[in-house]
Amino acid sequence: MTIVGVDLGGTKTAAAIVEPDGSVRYLAQIATPGADGAEAVLDAVAGLVRDVATTSGGEPVAVGVASAGTIDPASGVVLAATDAIASWAGTAVASGLSARLGVPVAVENDVAAHARGEALHGAARGQSCALMIAVGTGVGGAVLLDGEPLRGAQGAAGAIGHLPTPGAEGMRCGCGGTGHLEAIASGPALYRLYLALGGDHSVIGSRAVVERAMRGEALAASAVRMSARALGVAVAGLVAVVDPGIVVIGGGLAEAGELWWQELESAARAGLVAPARDIRIVPAALGATAAIVGAAHRVSALVASPTAVA
Repeated sequence: MTIVGVDLGGTKTAAAIVEPDGSVRYLAQIATPGADGAEAVLDAVAGLVRDVATTSGGEPVAVGVASAGTIDPASGVVLAATDAIASWAGTAVASGLSARLGVPVAVENDVAAHARGEALHGAARGQSCALMIAVGTGVGGAVLLDGEPLRGAQGAAGAIGHLPTPGAEGMRCGCGGTGHLEAIASGPALYRLYLALGGDHSVIGSRAVVERAMRGEALAASAVRMSARALGVAVAGLVAVVDPGIVVIGGGLAEAGELWWQELESAARAGLVAPARDIRIVPAALGATAAIVGAAHRVSALVASPTAVA
């Protein structure tokens, strides 16, 4: 049975065949044409799925999509989104892709899918309650209860990127608001912070800022510390509310190196109280494939029973 998992982000989209044991084959990636709008994105995703299936020598039976934005998992419609993809809010991703591909499609938030992947085969395996945070183009989160992400009354549980955050006052978030965690802790926010501190405008992107920090540039190191510290404070607050057994950190900035991790953990532990003071804060184990695995696992239930995914 050929199940294709898709990780649809604001910057890039990846897809692969996912086996029942969580192994990934024929992984392929494209740049997300987010500036061209929703229909262009759906066309590109459908093309990527066809390419992956063709390479594998089969036809997809179903497609599981992990998408940026707040998603209604029952309908696969984007309820709310940042401006990373133009006109993404309101997009019927599931029906749009199903019409293009002729197979069942299930869609959920990308971090929820990432969390499910980590619960099944990664760092959160065996945990009855876990907190997953992904830090990259944006900042997202998911609370796992018995291996499934908590949805919340509006389907928006885990949107930690929009927590009001000290130090982010006046900074613009991708949702259009200001002062949110995403406005200081995401990859693009780290880059903007570096420039705001007086950094070199010839430097392009957060990865370059991290590299400069690792080489000892003071301004770059300050930006990395401020960004990571804001995330650490948020982690402490979330742990106090949720009481997870573990905190799993993924996304592109989770690869930002020792300085970023040290500052994040130091800020988090400064705010933690017993009995959570010694909670493990660990990097995601599955890397870039976690959301693909989680999304594919969810849609496999739809293939087995149309009422199993809601």
